[in-house]
Amino acid sequence: MRAEQGVSAKFRDPEWTAGGDRRAAVPLSGLETLWFNTGTLCNLACRDCYIESGPRNDRLAYLRRDEARRFLDEAGRNHPELAEIGFTGGEPFMNPDILGMLEDALATGRRTLVLTNAMKPMQRLKAPLLALNRRFPGMLTLRVSVDHHAQARHEELRGQGSWRSMMEGLAWLVDNDFTIAIAGRRRWGETEEAIRDGYGVLFDRLGLRRQGGDLVLFPEMDPEAEVPEISERCWGILGKRPDSVMCATSRMVVRRKEADRPVVLSCTLLAYDPQFEMGATLAEVARPVSLNHRFCAEFCVLGGASCGGGGH
Repeated sequence: MRAEQGVSAKFRDPEWTAGGDRRAAVPLSGLETLWFNTGTLCNLACRDCYIESGPRNDRLAYLRRDEARRFLDEAGRNHPELAEIGFTGGEPFMNPDILGMLEDALATGRRTLVLTNAMKPMQRLKAPLLALNRRFPGMLTLRVSVDHHAQARHEELRGQGSWRSMMEGLAWLVDNDFTIAIAGRRRWGETEEAIRDGYGVLFDRLGLRRQGGDLVLFPEMDPEAEVPEISERCWGILGKRPDSVMCATSRMVVRRKEADRPVVLSCTLLAYDPQFEMGATLAEVARPVSLNHRFCAEFCVLGGASCGGGGH
């Protein structure tokens, strides 16, 4: 696992690293989580957004209910191991079909997770969200992005005024007994203990239960950093297994702008790189994923992160 001098030579070949080692690949052990990207439009333009979502980014178009339902039906026929259905964006609650897609996902009997900033797009749907949560008790989780437990640092990434609106939405979710998770970031160089202690104070203030799955902390991905490639030898060096990486158990459906149909990608983070496009149906997505992107190393293997339901 070598940090090569020529950064431009790295992550080019899907089979070999720049240092001449065979690149690591991850087989699909089972489709446990199926993600839907509802579109990259968002009410915020956050600093260092993982997939550059914002008010003007429509590179991933709004996914439609009938399109998502086709994948849900296929998963129901062929993937009994599927345990979780996730919705990400952009801001999912900006998609005009989001409530229908959530209803269809929940009706499958699988846990359903929505990643949201809990701001106005979500808050304008309070009544139908309440109805869904009551109809499918314990099945719907909303993971709210709270980048830091301090207002100033949260707003450093999300903009002035974003904290108050997010806190209003989060408080409403707590008051109405939704299952909630919080997504934070490790950006500021604090220790894990200090970060969790800070969020614990916030949880107590809101009345959130502080327990294992309630907080997920994502590593930072620095575009200027020297990132090592992951070769097959790295599994032994790092003491990790291929099935610990999220592409071993998940895939994501997207519809690109002006495309005539959705496609399936290997990863929630690699929305624009065509080499991670796997096909137009779930039947086509079982082939191994080559770890041929810096995010594979920085976020998943070395960062130990996953976008799915478990806490970190």
